[in-house]
Amino acid sequence: MESESISNLANLITDDFAKAVKLIYTSKGRVIITGIGKSAIIANKIVATLNSTGTPAVFMHAADAIHGDLGLILKDDVVICISKSGNTPEIKVLVPLIKSAKNKMIAITGNTASFLGQQADYILNAFVEQEACPNNLAPTTSTTAQLVIGDALAVCLLDLRGFSSNDFAKYHPGGALGKKLYLRVHDISSVNEKPKVHLDTSIKNIIIEITEKMLGVTAVVENEKIVGIITDGDLRRMLTKVDDFSTLTAKDIMSPNPKHINVDAMAVDALETMETNGISQLLVENNGNYAGVVHLHDLIKEGII
Repeated sequence: MESESISNLANLITDDFAKAVKLIYTSKGRVIITGIGKSAIIANKIVATLNSTGTPAVFMHAADAIHGDLGLILKDDVVICISKSGNTPEIKVLVPLIKSAKNKMIAITGNTASFLGQQADYILNAFVEQEACPNNLAPTTSTTAQLVIGDALAVCLLDLRGFSSNDFAKYHPGGALGKKLYLRVHDISSVNEKPKVHLDTSIKNIIIEITEKMLGVTAVVENEKIVGIITDGDLRRMLTKVDDFSTLTAKDIMSPNPKHINVDAMAVDALETMETNGISQLLVENNGNYAGVVHLHDLIKEGII
């Protein structure tokens, strides 16, 4: 029932939707979203979505509004009022107060002929045939429809503002989502050790370098350019192939032309390179010179995975 109701919302879209989007987009104020009961919870979610996508929004509970919270509404603010019936007592008290303050009002309601529908400047029709509740009482289908309309508003406004993934990262700096959008390879590799050996470095010194730097790998460099890589696995494979390795050097056991990544690349791109090539360490370059190592464990620790 809910999915069918959502599909039907497209048939209920009128010019009021486009006008409502334009009103919010051109407004110099914020979006104040209000509702009662389950609609208030939906209002909270829409507020959160708008705030995170570049449209300042504030929640105002319809019941609290008539007991002092009307002071939240400033001169240039646009008010969105959410109500399935559009005829609840709180709405009937609140709407005239909003109108008297000359603020533009958008209604999200399932009853366009209701008191709210008649008083609103723009109506976004959230009509549903019935609730998914077997008794047709508990708000289920209706609140889902309200939520979808709120998402549609947010996405249209996001598109008009040219809101990019970089903008999104500014509003979501915490957690794995934010880090995927802003964390760069340099942010991780710069705190790691920088293991490196030269082409003629002995096996003993290679082992010492890998052990001391604790990344399970070392770069092989020549004039600060990466020419190869040696991993713990390379050392183990060497031991299975030769009995005397006292004369061997880095150039004898290294893997030439290793995978690498630029310091300015996104950390999530480093993860993709590792997953694609089945490796757990990636050498880092800066202007063509060796700059360090990023390890799979670093990405796990940062919550990228």
